[in-house]
Amino acid sequence: MKNKDRLNLYRQVEKELKYSRFIHTMGVAFTASSLAERYGADVKKAETAGLLHDCAKYIPVAEMEKICEKAGIPVSETERGSAALLHSKAGSVLARTKYGIDDPEITDAIRYHTTGRPDMTLLDKIIFIADYIEPGRDTAPNLDKIRAAAFQGSSINEALVMILRDTLNYLGKSGAAVDPMTRKTYEYYTNPPV
Repeated sequence: MKNKDRLNLYRQVEKELKYSRFIHTMGVAFTASSLAERYGADVKKAETAGLLHDCAKYIPVAEMEKICEKAGIPVSETERGSAALLHSKAGSVLARTKYGIDDPEITDAIRYHTTGRPDMTLLDKIIFIADYIEPGRDTAPNLDKIRAAAFQGSSINEALVMILRDTLNYLGKSGAAVDPMTRKTYEYYTNPPV
């Protein structure tokens, strides 16, 4: 992506998001770029996926469901009516249709940044982790340990598993619904297939 296109993308996203969400988004794009450098991934792809990961955040849930339906993306019963879960799937469609991103690696990283998935790509992991640890985040338990693991650990999977564990613990304690994909992702990375 040329620098002019990159700046235009930032301007376009800034217009779509509330100020606080845009600041978070910039933090995710920066953190994703830094993680990409750390793990040898494509920095520009990481920045783009980070910038667009929440692009559907303020669309009404019913419209998110329609966007997914139209694109042939299944919506589970757990996801139905949940902006927290659906914005990632709808965002992957908008990245392609509204923002012109035709790279499936980027759109998949956006799609799975909330729940993860078994056998994630490196970019999937980077966006999932960057969303959780960006500098503006300050309430999650073990955040300092997860940040250290993400940048200094022996494997990116170390931070990934810590986030999944903390997310499942939080959802379990709060009584919130757990998306089955999050549980499958945790099981995959704690008991990987041989």
